[in-house]
Amino acid sequence: QVQLVESGGGLVQPGGSLRLSCAVSGNIFRINDMGWYRQAPGKPRELVALITNGGSTNYADSVKGRFTISRDNTKNTVYLQMNSLKPEDTAVYSCRADISIRGTYWGQGTQVTVSS
Repeated sequence: QVQLVESGGGLVQPGGSLRLSCAVSGNIFRINDMGWYRQAPGKPRELVALITNGGSTNYADSVKGRFTISRDNTKNTVYLQMNSLKPEDTAVYSCRADISIRGTYWGQGTQVTVSS
């Protein structure tokens, strides 16, 4: 079985920072793309950032210059460094991993709340 376990969410004041982690475990040959998505109440889920196995990245316009996605292939882990957080960043953040042969897997989600 493949599992994605996220950590690092919480409550932070506007302008603050958080770092999310997502560790993939299980029977894995190769992880291709990994990404972070978020869903705010009453809104559809949206892509936040994506990173390929080779390290190429893509960001939503709303987070460019503030968020950084990275990955450690030796640990099968993807990170999301979030700086200059705004109240509109409040959402449940979920990671996604595209695993060769096995398919696409999602984490359970972690709450990020930006509020004073």
